[in-house]
Amino acid sequence: MSKEITYAESGVDRKLRAESKKVLENLKSLYRFARYGEPIELPYGKICPFGKDLYIDGIIEGIGTKVLIAQLAEKYDTIGIDAVAMAVNDLARQGSQTLFILDNIDAEKSGPYLVNEWIKGIIKGAEQAKTIVLNGEIADVPDLIKGIENGKGFHMEVTAVGDVLKDEIIWGKGIKPNDVIIGAKSSGQHSNGTSMSRKVLFKEWGGYYEDPFVKLDGLDKELVLEVLEPTLIYINPVLEANVECEVKAAVHVTGDAYSKIDKLLPYNPGIGFTFDDIRPQPIFNIIQETAEKMGRKITDKEMLMTYNMGWGFGLVVPQSEKDRVLDIFEKHRMEAWQVGYANDTGRIVANYNGKKILLDE
Repeated sequence: MSKEITYAESGVDRKLRAESKKVLENLKSLYRFARYGEPIELPYGKICPFGKDLYIDGIIEGIGTKVLIAQLAEKYDTIGIDAVAMAVNDLARQGSQTLFILDNIDAEKSGPYLVNEWIKGIIKGAEQAKTIVLNGEIADVPDLIKGIENGKGFHMEVTAVGDVLKDEIIWGKGIKPNDVIIGAKSSGQHSNGTSMSRKVLFKEWGGYYEDPFVKLDGLDKELVLEVLEPTLIYINPVLEANVECEVKAAVHVTGDAYSKIDKLLPYNPGIGFTFDDIRPQPIFNIIQETAEKMGRKITDKEMLMTYNMGWGFGLVVPQSEKDRVLDIFEKHRMEAWQVGYANDTGRIVANYNGKKILLDE
């Protein structure tokens, strides 16, 4: 019997991470210092009052081990797009418009070439998000950061600060059976699940392919460049849909992938979700097939709980709003479709490869 490959085995233990995050509740003791009132907790973040009917939102996000893929490919001019995307897409979940972003890069050695390439990506991401880079920091910490090749190690984070009017907040509640989940297509793997992909695909980390630039059937580019493909930025069509249509909830499909929608359950008692139109790009099938070549196995459930499997952002809207939302994504030249629907089961289920897969256990 093939031994299963899991995200936990790759270094990311979901259960341990969830247990560790409980300590974050201690931060609520600081709410007493809020100048304009206590923060409001939403399913995927918190917003803070900032004047009459106006709220401030803030997100800090990194790109994890995808930086190692950039090093392996020796290509650094797109990784900044990922950093911007991860932060501004998270703002969009609350309906927040980006005011500005801040970048922070810890480097083994911040030479002119690398800095120029990193900034190229950040500028591209900021242009796509239609925002400014207000400030940033680059620190040389060679004792902390090491690269695949000497001098090229780095870690990148972006902080996004935004605001949202009270009547434009996406509250994540009021969901009813037969509401639909509109999913916007991803560009591929985005910036999640890289720890598992690396250890399956690339010999550098014990994976299958010795040549990271191997060309495989079904892919439009070399393997390492496919994994490096930047995360899409969804904030503009999402905010337009939120103003023009009734958007009940918004989900950025990142860590924990499809099971991430479980954060909506406490806000909508008795409501469940079914995903029934899953369209993974070829890279996801290649990850599973490559594991099999190694005598290992990644289950469909593990794939659905690790990767976006074809869509990177979702909106929960009434059935009557479906076509209007799809038209907005099409206007922004983004493919979108109904990936699922809400029901009264209280469970999260994916119908995939002829199987019913429970994602909330």
